[in-house]
Amino acid sequence: MGEVKVPDLVNLVMFIFASHIDYWFNEVRPVLEERFGSIDYVSDNLDFEKYTLYYSEEMGQGLEGKLVSFERLIHPYQLADIKLETNSIEKMFSIEGKRKVNIDPGYIHHTQFVLASTKHWGNRIYIGKGIYAEVTLVYIRGKFRDMEFTYPNYREEEYKKHLEKIREIYLKKRRKILK
Repeated sequence: MGEVKVPDLVNLVMFIFASHIDYWFNEVRPVLEERFGSIDYVSDNLDFEKYTLYYSEEMGQGLEGKLVSFERLIHPYQLADIKLETNSIEKMFSIEGKRKVNIDPGYIHHTQFVLASTKHWGNRIYIGKGIYAEVTLVYIRGKFRDMEFTYPNYREEEYKKHLEKIREIYLKKRRKILK
């Protein structure tokens, strides 16, 4: 019989995308930091529109995003509440019922990158409150590796490069906690 253990704390990560990302990120950042603590990493602007046009009608053209990491580590069970909170923040910044910014929360653990979703799919696990968790990337043999169901943007080396930088930041935080 396996022994029940307390899970590792994980590094909260969000992918924030919008048309005019620099403007919307500057608008939403203070709200995110008020609710989730200081941001300790912000990626370069990442092209998002080349992967899907799904959001264009609602959010406009030229969608770009930023991957951000938060300084304070979280418990994995908090992901459902965080997703509900980011949904409410998206609504705060909506104009005439249309989102202007999309905030996708997840976390990095030293073995994986997990995203939250409101949508069920065969590769997602229900974690409560109408939210599912998806292991989007796994860290094997020194790098993040995608799987058949991984979103196209997270298959790209440019995205993985930033996630690996966040993973390194996380490992430093984790070492401090484990001492």
